[in-house]
Amino acid sequence: MKTLIVAVALYGVTAFGPPALSEPQRASAYQYVLPLDLAVEAATEAVSVCGLQGYRVTATVVDMDGIPKVVLRGDGATVHTRESSFEKAFTVVTLGPEFNFDTSAALFELVKTNPYAPRLAQVHHVMALPGAVAFHAAGAIVAALGVGGAPGGDKDEVCARAGVSRVEDRLPH
Repeated sequence: MKTLIVAVALYGVTAFGPPALSEPQRASAYQYVLPLDLAVEAATEAVSVCGLQGYRVTATVVDMDGIPKVVLRGDGATVHTRESSFEKAFTVVTLGPEFNFDTSAALFELVKTNPYAPRLAQVHHVMALPGAVAFHAAGAIVAALGVGGAPGGDKDEVCARAGVSRVEDRLPH
């Protein structure tokens, strides 16, 4: 009798199993991942462009999971530049798709004009300062490059934009 009960219980688990996921819960089968060589090249370009201006910076490329893919600390860049470059890039990949912006400068402006936006700037690892630019593939943000260390986020963002521009023609359109 015990064997019959176990067999029926096992049949119930295998025959009916867990319910299938509804369509909205299924993950996409494909997500473009920025190749390492392009991330390194973009970060190197950003540090180089800033270096030519006398700015000692760190450049960080962050993937769509908010994980640093490349951290490149330029000669003479101070320790805090790692954190600021990461947080600017993290801001773009985590909030950009939701709020339709592709630079951290856009959140900086939103914080100044929207009474609810300053709360976003208090989210862990979000930095509402200019200095990060998104990489796009097939019309979607796929990573971001953040720069920290120049005397002003606007200068950081010029360097980040130069890094992204260096490789953008090799991303899927």
